[in-house]
Formats: sequence, C-alpha cells, structure tokens
Amino acid sequence: QVQLVESGGGLVQAGGSLRLSCAASGRTFSSYAMGWFRQTPGKEREFVAAISRNGGSTSYADSVKGRFTISKDNAKNTVALQMNSLKPEDTAVYYCTAQLFFSTLVAGGGDYWGQGTQVTVSS
Repeated sequence: QVQLVESGGGLVQAGGSLRLSCAASGRTFSSYAMGWFRQTPGKEREFVAAISRNGGSTSYADSVKGRFTISKDNAKNTVALQMNSLKPEDTAVYYCTAQLFFSTLVAGGGDYWGQGTQVTVSS
C-alpha cells in the first residue's frame, strides 16, 4: 500500500503562485509515476500533470501548460506541483496520485490517492 499526503494549498490572488507537495510512504517511491488531478464541485475530476517514475517524462493538461511545473524527488519521496500565474478557474481540490505506469496515470489516474488539498484563487 502507498500512502499519499498533500499539502501546500491555500488562498491566493489571481496571478499569484502556490507550491503543492505530496509526500509518499509505504512502497518504493521511485517505482511509481506520480500525478496531480483536481476536482471542482459539480464537475468531473480532471487531469493536471504527471511525471514518470524516473522523472524523465512529464505531461500537462493544456489548461495549465506553461504555468504549472511538476517535479519528483525520489530521495525525499515527494512530488511537487509549482503553480504560477494562477487563475480563478484553477480553484479546486487538488489530489496526488500514484501509479506504476505513466501512460495509465495520464489516461485515467492512479491506484493510490491522497485526501486532497484545497486551492482557492480569488479574482
């Protein structure tokens, strides 16, 4: 089993930045591709970003490309999402997820999920 805990969410004004972090435990972190999804009340969960197990490949949703950056630190068992130039439409609960296969994670999510961290962007 893999346990994931997100942190770093909060309230920020449009144009500001936040850095989300996800700490993993329970299994060898380096074996997993990691990603971030987000969900707004009344809407489907949507893909945000993903990174392969060795950090060699990344993928981003078109809506965040150029503004968000995902990174993975296998030594610290953490994955981060740097969010810049935030917009009100970025407001959501952000979830960290882990999956052994990068392509599967990008397509539909992972096998393990954190509880989420709230990001609110004011206009």
